[in-house]
Amino acid sequence: MSLKVYNTLKGKKEEFIPIHEGKVGMYVCGPTVYDTSHIGHARSVVVFDMVYRWLTRLDYEVTYVRNFTDVDDKIIKKANETGDSCTEITEKYIDEFHNEMDALNVLRPTMSPKATQHIRHIIDFILMLIDKGKAYHVEGGDVYFSIDSFKEYGKLSGRNPDDMRAGARIAVDEKKQSPLDFTLWKPAKPGEPFWESPWGRGRPGWHIECSAMSYEYLGKSFDIHGGGKDLIFPHHENEIAQSEAVFGCQFVKYWIHNGFVDIDNEKMSKSLGNFTMIKEVLADYSPEVIRLFLLSKHYRSPIDYNEDSMREISLGLDRIYAFLERLEETNMVLEPKKPGELWAGFVHAMNDDFNSAKALGLVFEAVKKGNRLLDRTHNNPESDGCETLAQVHADILSIAKILGIFLVNPGDYFKTKKDKGVADMAIDPTVVDDLIEQRMTARAEKNFARADEIRDQLQEMNIILEDGPQGTTWTVE
Repeated sequence: MSLKVYNTLKGKKEEFIPIHEGKVGMYVCGPTVYDTSHIGHARSVVVFDMVYRWLTRLDYEVTYVRNFTDVDDKIIKKANETGDSCTEITEKYIDEFHNEMDALNVLRPTMSPKATQHIRHIIDFILMLIDKGKAYHVEGGDVYFSIDSFKEYGKLSGRNPDDMRAGARIAVDEKKQSPLDFTLWKPAKPGEPFWESPWGRGRPGWHIECSAMSYEYLGKSFDIHGGGKDLIFPHHENEIAQSEAVFGCQFVKYWIHNGFVDIDNEKMSKSLGNFTMIKEVLADYSPEVIRLFLLSKHYRSPIDYNEDSMREISLGLDRIYAFLERLEETNMVLEPKKPGELWAGFVHAMNDDFNSAKALGLVFEAVKKGNRLLDRTHNNPESDGCETLAQVHADILSIAKILGIFLVNPGDYFKTKKDKGVADMAIDPTVVDDLIEQRMTARAEKNFARADEIRDQLQEMNIILEDGPQGTTWTVE
């Protein structure tokens, strides 16, 4: 099965065929660095990290660009509030962002450009738009893009400019030719950062930054542009207008957008005070638990962050590491002759629009079957099941490199959790019941060593077992 991706521009899945054979250009909108990043930022970064890893695994030569917006009204406002310079603020939050993404095992992109490093390119891009009659300069130093000059405006978001005009509550700005025209360059107010330009001292608008930087690194047309669904309009719509108006060719072939992260079934918002920062989540949960959570739903679907879901994710990760630990302790980890059934299923899931949710479901199912097989082949290296187990083990290690999870030595994983006493040391009844079932099977097969291992494992979880005529019951100590 060839790779298929859901293209927001077409509203459907399409076969992925890059513009240049064997090469992929990908641009993903990064954060505006005026504050600490939240869990929503982390989802976008982790999702496109997975996409980057999979494209690389498919042997594409990937040029991955993820920018920083380091000049913006919010940054200036923060500088005025704190007394720090804009540069001090942006450098602080860029460093913080890198540290948090490194902790989440996110690979660094090929390039991480900052808008302030590309002012010359931005000015040149605006000059090209003016030269082609797509933008105009007004007295006072403002430069605007003319919506009416680009007839396909709205094709990404599905919005009709005429309907937008009719229903818009837009403050009257007599300098604009149309109320929907958007800013490319704005004059600097006293005390604000500025750069010299043909229109006087000022700074760029947000949308033009990404058009200029993507052109600089990926050219007039490239394969993938990504970001959160909130960027479809106006940011990505405006990028299309700017870039296609200048070059007269398709800007991006495939638009990929990830869904939102909700908090306890509510949208994150400052008014609700439920913005959950990455540093707060890292304080409570291990990085792999966070990655597993962020990839546990299909990237286009919304995902809800709450204590129950994180507890469930945490114990799922425990289950996988417990299986890997069992495998390694049995000394039956052989070198498989070829990838197994799990890897084949994983490839199919990933090629179906990067379906990490389905892929992870296959991993959990393989672990469940693997534990049963381990019970039957315990301490019997000659068993027919050993090769299957070796394939499952190798497949999980290959999957780990794509998802960025299951990369820790199992013994170290459990030791770290025990030492830290982190919040993800919770009790999942389904995990306990599964272990009890494994113990009963081991005892029935007179595999008392394995039964004792499971009892010890449950004791470490503070689970007390009571064996009686009606079966085994359990309580938490």
